[in-house]
Amino acid sequence: MTKQRQNKFWETKSLNELSSSEWEALCDGCGRCCLHKVKDEKADKIAFLGVSCQFLDTSSCRCLVYEARKKMMPDCIVLSPDNIGQTNALPATCAYRRLAEGKPLKWWHPLVSGDANTVHQAGISVQDRVVSGHHVHPDDLSYYNDRL
Repeated sequence: MTKQRQNKFWETKSLNELSSSEWEALCDGCGRCCLHKVKDEKADKIAFLGVSCQFLDTSSCRCLVYEARKKMMPDCIVLSPDNIGQTNALPATCAYRRLAEGKPLKWWHPLVSGDANTVHQAGISVQDRVVSGHHVHPDDLSYYNDRL
């Protein structure tokens, strides 16, 4: 059992109290925050499209330019405890969002399961289910309105 699983820091600390390594460990690696989104006016919700940021590796669900993501993609939202409540770009499954809303992590979250692959096995991630934005012209995004 890993030290983080034994510690369960996400249950005992607020988001503001987390160390940088604890903050990073909260990411479940689903890749959903890296999807293009449109506002669904009828439902007043954000719809996640089946197209990822051009810098998301759609197999590993990890950013290829993580350290330089804001520079490479100015629209990228770099999450912090201060802006989680201000963005609607996070899916309901997101650990950051769930904890900010006072909800527990799901069973498939790597910190709970102890296995980084359970997010993929549970069908939560975008792994091999989306098209990279590198291959899609911005005018064609509406063709990929499959909601994940």
